[in-house]
Amino acid sequence: MGSRKDQEQHSQIDVTLRRYASPEMTKVFSPARRIELWRELWIALAQAQQELGLPIKKVQIDEMKKNKKKIDWELAAEKEEKFRHDVMAHVHTYGHQCPKAAGIIHLGSTSAYVTDNADLVLMKEGLGMIAGKLASAIDKLSLFAKEKRATPTLAFTHFQTAQPTTVGKRACLWIQNFLMDISQVEFEIEEMRFLGAKGATGTQDSFLKLFEGDKEKVRQLDEKVTQKMGFGKKFLATGQTYPRKVDSRVLSALASICESASKFANDLRLLQALHEVEEPQEAAQIGSSAMPYKQNPMRSERICSLSRYVMNLVSNCRETASTQWFERTLDDSANRRLSIPQAFLITDAVLDLVINVASGMRVHEEVINQNLDRELPFLQTEEVLMAAVKEGGDRQELHERIREHSRESIKMIREKGEANDLLTRLRGDKAFAKVPPRLLVKTDASRLTGMAADQVDDFLKEAVPSIRRKYKSALAIKPKIRV
Repeated sequence: MGSRKDQEQHSQIDVTLRRYASPEMTKVFSPARRIELWRELWIALAQAQQELGLPIKKVQIDEMKKNKKKIDWELAAEKEEKFRHDVMAHVHTYGHQCPKAAGIIHLGSTSAYVTDNADLVLMKEGLGMIAGKLASAIDKLSLFAKEKRATPTLAFTHFQTAQPTTVGKRACLWIQNFLMDISQVEFEIEEMRFLGAKGATGTQDSFLKLFEGDKEKVRQLDEKVTQKMGFGKKFLATGQTYPRKVDSRVLSALASICESASKFANDLRLLQALHEVEEPQEAAQIGSSAMPYKQNPMRSERICSLSRYVMNLVSNCRETASTQWFERTLDDSANRRLSIPQAFLITDAVLDLVINVASGMRVHEEVINQNLDRELPFLQTEEVLMAAVKEGGDRQELHERIREHSRESIKMIREKGEANDLLTRLRGDKAFAKVPPRLLVKTDASRLTGMAADQVDDFLKEAVPSIRRKYKSALAIKPKIRV
């Protein structure tokens, strides 16, 4: 077994999460970072109280600063076992390390001052990292979309053959989802508010007593602490905690990212089964212990697996927020210690996988062309129908004729393995006698993709440059996929 410190460090972050999440995000939600934030908050509170006239000495604040990172995990564990209260355990531990400041640490505060404010700092930091990785994913998919802007491919509705699109246009559908996600994340970062110094039920009564009834100093204390911790906004009305609706909003943003990632990964899984596009594969990668030939889309499958977990955390947060009685209850505490870090760590892992996959997708154009050629007679029928109507035919009657011929062609393909003979059938039908002959022979699939390539150009020009400018430093992210 490791030391008590090692056990404490690992207690809040499950080993299975550390298997996937980046070291950077793991550090943000580590116990060490959390307790250091508590101490930063106690320092900020003491500084603000001193500035507003309370008898707090510089030597006390200096002592707190000097020991901020020197966390005695052994002592904290002993104190928590004794008090059954984590905040008081760390108040006593910090006081033991800072004997001159022991009497002013946590002055006038309730536990939520450190627990809630720290969580808000961590979520804001985490969202900033998530935004950068979203931008990187958008960038990588945009490069792919530009490269394959005009490459024709089968489009599907209901996973049944529909009209052609291009590989690049399909990638733009993935990008569009992530663009909506980054807007939501940016909104949550901008709107993130600090709890501040509110007291046991949000009335600030303890601070009012400390300042002998000076309400303006209480207001200033709240504002000073908020600014010292890097926030521009704070809640004006709270109970003991910040509104738990913040958690459900933030996790909704993370779940939305995972929703988009899962859509992308599911599409790729289907495309890999069709042998048209595949995710990166390592030379020594093993797909199956029993079937050596298999090349499974393991990264895309992992995206879907992890994403499903995050998406299901949202209802958990909403239930927590909706069942907080009056100014607070404690049934949120253990739940949030798990759900919030897990949501960030897993979303971080999902985005690392998306960036990795988007950077190395391989398109097999020969297979795409084979699949297009097999379905091409069906794909041409819309153009045939419109041409026949222009020559005076009845649209509904012609539609029915094409449907009947198509059913017969599909029957011969599926039951006898014969080639697609739909165009031959249409050439022999008098209803289509006036259709230009060139429309009743196989054509180039690129003629049937409409404005897909143009839409890619317009979309990338309009939507992506501002993201690349804003998150320039994040575009170089090259996540390491550990398994």
